[in-house]
Amino acid sequence: MLFSVFTLDNPNAADKRKAVHGAHVEHLKNAKNYGVTITVGGPLVSDDGANSIGSLMVLEAPDRASAEKFNRADPFHQNGVWGTVDIRRFDRKE
Repeated sequence: MLFSVFTLDNPNAADKRKAVHGAHVEHLKNAKNYGVTITVGGPLVSDDGANSIGSLMVLEAPDRASAEKFNRADPFHQNGVWGTVDIRRFDRKE
């Protein structure tokens, strides 16, 4: 099943985001270790495109618990980059 993961960064998180970005990318590369596949994902950016303000991913996971476990292990989550995290079931319409 699919889950959307919509996050918004904490205020003034830009330096933290930069500091742990490499670890975040490495975590994403290991999604299969959590039983998760990232179908699409990337940063949310300010309207002028100059700053990352959050993240958006669509995950394929066997259940909500797997999607949440993957998200909690993300360095952006663990290091306080993300202030708001909203995980929702997503049904793709073809």
